[in-house]
Formats: sequence, C-alpha cells, structure tokens
Amino acid sequence: MANKRHALSVDDLLAGWNGVDDLWVFAYGSLIWHPGFAWRERRLATVRGYHRSLCLWSHDHRGSPDNPGLVFGLDRGGCCRGVAFQIAASDVPGVFQALWRREMVTGAYTPRWLTCHTEASPVRGLVFLLNRACNEYAADISDDRLLASVRNAVGHSGPCLDYVVETERALRAHGIDDCRLGDLVRKLAQAF
Repeated sequence: MANKRHALSVDDLLAGWNGVDDLWVFAYGSLIWHPGFAWRERRLATVRGYHRSLCLWSHDHRGSPDNPGLVFGLDRGGCCRGVAFQIAASDVPGVFQALWRREMVTGAYTPRWLTCHTEASPVRGLVFLLNRACNEYAADISDDRLLASVRNAVGHSGPCLDYVVETERALRAHGIDDCRLGDLVRKLAQAF
C-alpha cells in the first residue's frame, strides 16, 4: 500500500508534465553534493519565500532514536541560494521515483513546483519544502542543543557533523555564502 501511495504521489506531481520537456530540481542541502541522479545542467538558483534551516530531527540517516541529529529543511521566510539541476525528460520518471524514496519517507517535506531564479532565466523546479506539521520538525531549539545534536549524532548515513560541514563546503564551492551556516560550522570547529 505504501508503494502504491508513493507512486501516486509522483504521478500526481507529474500530472501536468508533457513527458517531453526536461524538468528541474532545486537542491539546498545534501542534494547539492550528493544528488544521486544524472543531470543535464546545473545552475545556481534562488528560491524566494523560504530559507535553509537545520530544523528537522533525523532518527535514522544522521542520528538515532536515542540521539537524533538534525537535517536541513526549507522553512518559511527569507530566500535560499542553492543549485537547480536539470533532469533530462527520459530520466524524469526514474529520478523522481528515487527522489521520493529519499525525501518523502517520513512526511517531513512537501513537494512543490516553485520558480527558481537563475542568472540565465527563471526555471520552474521541484522544491522539497519543510512540512511544519510533521513529527520531525525541530521548532525553537536552543543553540546549545543544536550544537550538541550536530556534534554527537550519528546515523546510518554517517555523522550529522559531516552532513552539516559537507553542505557548507559545497555551498562555498559554488560561491554561495550562507552566513548562518558558516557561523554554525565555525562554532562546531571550536569544539575540536
């Protein structure tokens, strides 16, 4: 039943797609440095109305039930610089199924088609927005708790610290300066 709901969700998202045009996916976290799919073109992009935030508890990939880590979500307000990946039309069904398996397991994200502003031109891209109603939403946690979680949590995809540092490194490599994330990484480095 879950696989059927999964397939219908992807089908619903692609219902208006003509099957011929390439599609875009906006990356703001680990998709930047570990997309897990083939892409035709990559552009720096900005999504308005949302900002990158370590606001989701991870009890599996970057933490455990006893020691949850934190992962990024796009929360309301501000804007977010990231990377838009163009997916070839022939690859869209497989890539979107894989994205669903990766991003839509817990209901922490809500997929939406949004305008991604790039230097060349705006593109309509799939964006995984934070679902504030999900159980994993880490609302109003203290800086101390955030730092402790990132430093200490480890999940089956590795340490939460590596995830945060690698995301910040990937952003810098693309010329994206996320001041809040940069400050966080400097604070994390002070502990070592």
